[in-house]
Amino acid sequence: MFAGGFGGGSAGYRADRDDFLAWAREYLQFDRCNVYGVRIRGGAHDGALVGTTSLGDFDEATESAHIGWTAYDPRVWGSAVNPEAKLLLFGLAFESGFGRVKIQADAANVRSRSAIERLGAVLEGVHRRDKRRADGAWRDTAIYSVLHAEWPAVRSALHARLDARGGEPIGYRTVDEALTA
Repeated sequence: MFAGGFGGGSAGYRADRDDFLAWAREYLQFDRCNVYGVRIRGGAHDGALVGTTSLGDFDEATESAHIGWTAYDPRVWGSAVNPEAKLLLFGLAFESGFGRVKIQADAANVRSRSAIERLGAVLEGVHRRDKRRADGAWRDTAIYSVLHAEWPAVRSALHARLDARGGEPIGYRTVDEALTA
């Protein structure tokens, strides 16, 4: 996230432990989100913590929620980790009665936007000059969503993606392999 220029790039990185913890508390939004640690199940890396993702911004009046605040170890980028985690979170949101689940990314983050599109989310638009990055530059935010009526088709497509992997355990790639995946 930092190396890719997102999260403010190197200006957003906190090398000091206390500064990093303060940043993480703000980023992970513990007070308004359900924050989940993402672990690998099975294989050589069974139990390894490989990232985090959250379900938050709950709005009962509009029946909407937001999946986000996601960061994974680059060694699992392009694996089954993201589609499986999002399958579980979308399912939880829709089973809990939400009618729309938003998912968004920095408009300049091509990798994240591509991952969101592969989930089956629909681009709603770009919120221009939405947030200030740690380096002071403004970011535009690409906003996607999945509606309850779309969920059965999205769920089926995610299951098909995961089934196509044949249940193989997730292994670590080298960071170079992950960046070119």
